Amino acid sequence: MNRFASGPKRHYYGKGDVIAYRLHRAGAGPAGGSPVFGANVLLLLYGDAFWKTYTHGDNTGLIATDSMKNFIQRETMNFDGNHLEEYCRFLGAKFLAKYAQVEGLQISASDISYAAVDGNVAFVPSGPDTSYARLEIDRTGIIEAVSGVRGFKLLRLGGSAFRGFVRDEYTTLPDLNNRPLHMWLDLEWDYVTSDAAFAGGGVTARARQIVRDVFSTFESGSIQQVIYAIGTKVLAEITAISEVRLEANNRTWDTIAERGDELGVYTDARPPYGCLGLTLKRGDLRTKI
Repeated sequence: MNRFASGPKRHYYGKGDVIAYRLHRAGAGPAGGSPVFGANVLLLLYGDAFWKTYTHGDNTGLIATDSMKNFIQRETMNFDGNHLEEYCRFLGAKFLAKYAQVEGLQISASDISYAAVDGNVAFVPSGPDTSYARLEIDRTGIIEAVSGVRGFKLLRLGGSAFRGFVRDEYTTLPDLNNRPLHMWLDLEWDYVTSDAAFAGGGVTARARQIVRDVFSTFESGSIQQVIYAIGTKVLAEITAISEVRLEANNRTWDTIAERGDELGVYTDARPPYGCLGLTLKRGDLRTKI
């Protein structure tokens, strides 16, 4: 189910998995950006004009979802920016200007990024982590601006412990003092103002770097402590963010054989995995890293 910052909707509809790639084939993107811009878009509309489609099958005033797809893909040609927040704002504002029966919309875009191999002619997919942005816009302006990064896959060779937890008849896990940690992570954030979302991609780039810096340097007693360290550092260093939400999966590999702490062979973890969530607001800051 999709949720809207402006409140519950009696009905909404739209088009998802709309893919568009904009290529500057001469090898230079706008304002020094990459010549390859790719996005996967979800556009959702709401408004009383569409209610009769549900109740009577009356499509008067209904904008076909196929038309939404065509709008997104064709208007991508007219977008001259590099960043998802700007892209969502461009498409959302233009759609509202085109269709007066739309009261409001939510538009989200996930980055489909490619990195140059050598120069700006050949490219390979980037990742696995992927940035995204989501805006809700109505006739009064931007109601919500959210950004995030999904799909971090982080491996640390040591410096991660997990011990001292509850022990009873269901406990089989031993205390772990120096495990190799394999963790997946998603995070998203709200901005102090909607204008703060349009910072040329700088907020997302800094958040990405903080995740990597903390994970590589912070010795932890739990994954909970890792994501708390990441979240507090994000809030401390990026003043444009008002709230950060993190969700981690414990995907630590199963041990085949180890030779002390210096050598080991491992395999992918079995399907059950630990899931850990955390929300921090700017007023929650109590300690510095």
